[in-house]
Formats: sequence, structure tokens, C-alpha cells
Amino acid sequence: MSVEHINSTENPSYSHILSHATKIPGLVFVSGQVPVDSGGNLVDGPIGDKTEACLKNVGNVLKASGTSWDKVVKVNIYLKDMNDFAAMNAVYEKLVPTPKPARTCIQAAKLPHDVDVEIEAIATV
Repeated sequence: MSVEHINSTENPSYSHILSHATKIPGLVFVSGQVPVDSGGNLVDGPIGDKTEACLKNVGNVLKASGTSWDKVVKVNIYLKDMNDFAAMNAVYEKLVPTPKPARTCIQAAKLPHDVDVEIEAIATV
């Protein structure tokens, strides 16, 4: 089976520790995307803004992988505080196309760079 490692030129590169995605025939596994801008700066503001940044970064990786949000089959969301669920969910509901993919959302004790949200996805190609 061939394995391809994908990095989006629109997201900061972390190639020394991970690929933005791993692609195998028929599937793309998107690494957890945190709320950073294209320069690698953490997005400040409410959880909605941070969720939007994560979703945009996932979308950039999907595009670089030759797929898109409408082919996403599973999303995992990690929140620093489950009290942010409603605000995160409002942005997710608005930005992720229908039909919505299967999804898990959990509270994580600590996320990279002490961010409030991290989002990963699996999509078909």
C-alpha cells in the first residue's frame, strides 16, 4: 500500500515532527489542527474564532490532499473546557457542510501550545 505524507503550503509547517496529513489509497487522515494563522501565530479571541481557525486549517489540508469537507467521514474535536461546547458547536454547525460527518468531542486536560481547541479529520479521496 502506498503512503503519501501531505503538508499544506497554507498552514505553518511542522514537518520536523509531523505531516499535516497522511494519505493512503481512498483515505486521508488529517492531523490535529490548532487555531493558528498561516504565519504560525496563535489565534486570540473567543472559542468561536479559534474553532473557525481550526476548521479553516483542516480545510487547507483537505484541499492539499485532493479532497474537501464534503468528503469528510469523521471528525474528532478536543476542547480544553467542555463549557465551550455550545459556542464551538455553533461555529462547527455553520461551517461544516451537511450532511455532517460522524463526530466525537471530548475535553482534554492539556492541548499543544495550551490552545483551547484542536480538530482532526478523516476523509475519502
